[in-house]
Amino acid sequence: MFGIFKKTSEVEKLQKKYEKLMADWHRLSTTNRSESDKKYSEAQEILDRIESLKNE
Repeated sequence: MFGIFKKTSEVEKLQKKYEKLMADWHRLSTTNRSESDKKYSEAQEILDRIESLKNE
């Protein structure tokens, strides 16, 4: 109930996006390898941004 007014941080938003990309990557890994590779590289870029925000 008290979490209603809590704003999500940039790191939390990026983590959700990262998790979604990794799920897409895993799903595509068996059917479309090139799309799977694109999703994986996008996920890695987001992971790098998450780590840089955590280090600040």
